[in-house]
Amino acid sequence: MTTHTIPQTMTAWRQHAYGPAAVVQAETIPVPTPGRKEVLLKVAAASLNSGDIHLMRGEPRVVRLFFGLRRPRTRGRGMDVAGTVVALGADVTGLAVGDLVVGAGDETLAEFVTVKAERLTALPAGLDPVVAATLPIAGNTATTILDTCRVGAGSTVLLVGAGGGVGTLTAALAVARGAEVWATCGARAEQTLRDLGALRALDYRTHDIASLPAAAFDAVVDIAGELPLEALRDRLRDGGTVALVGGDGHPFWGPFPRIIRSLFLSRRARRFRSVTAVTKTPVTAELLRMTAAGVIRPVIERTYPLSDAGAAIAHVDAGHTVGKVVVVAD
Repeated sequence: MTTHTIPQTMTAWRQHAYGPAAVVQAETIPVPTPGRKEVLLKVAAASLNSGDIHLMRGEPRVVRLFFGLRRPRTRGRGMDVAGTVVALGADVTGLAVGDLVVGAGDETLAEFVTVKAERLTALPAGLDPVVAATLPIAGNTATTILDTCRVGAGSTVLLVGAGGGVGTLTAALAVARGAEVWATCGARAEQTLRDLGALRALDYRTHDIASLPAAAFDAVVDIAGELPLEALRDRLRDGGTVALVGGDGHPFWGPFPRIIRSLFLSRRARRFRSVTAVTKTPVTAELLRMTAAGVIRPVIERTYPLSDAGAAIAHVDAGHTVGKVVVVAD
């Protein structure tokens, strides 16, 4: 059996108030002990998501009702993780010390993290943990989007705001399903999306959505969350679906007013659906298999060492990241 020396303390990136990236600072804290059905991971890589930024800032403010009114109850940032199991809590089955795994947890911007065993999936042989760490949250979201819109071979899909982690993975997965993909994005992401197989990638600054063909798409995926709902709906063929994924919306309520309005605009022939993904280990396992086989290729814009995780958070907070940003062990 592989053994690992576990120190008493570790570095973790934490915050004690809501705010911009500067509120997240490196701290030395005790290494956590895994509880029942948990394992302790030595973190190899942790990717960042837009959800990390929303929780960091406490925006939209409605999230504070659930995560802490005045300050975040969960102090550490990071959710996606890939690493090595170094200790087991009680009643853990199916995992052993030394296993390489990937999954989703909390406070993963740290040297060690405890994660529920049921949220972890074995890392395929030869797959880089840095690449694997991009998949759990963004990949499950992308899969949920495509399943919600019933995207398959022959579908035509328009992705709005496709340059980030969710958008690039949605494009890659849609192409793998045999769909034709159009995408709007920032200029820096155009070639990336073409490389992923998008038929057309258009700079949103120079291509208004109203200039795109009407009634031409089986699915419209709105990741940007800024365009008029009617303009999105008008791009749909009969029987099509608009998936509402992102967007900040109202400063307190966030996207909820927009989601409610979409319900009144839905028709049997052209419907809106709000997408909220839950990370499921079978989906993560399939994403890992597809990545290891070269079917999809997650896009990583930059990696940062854990010692510089604050800069990684600031980079994502600034917006316009192409693909994913990953923090790796020092």
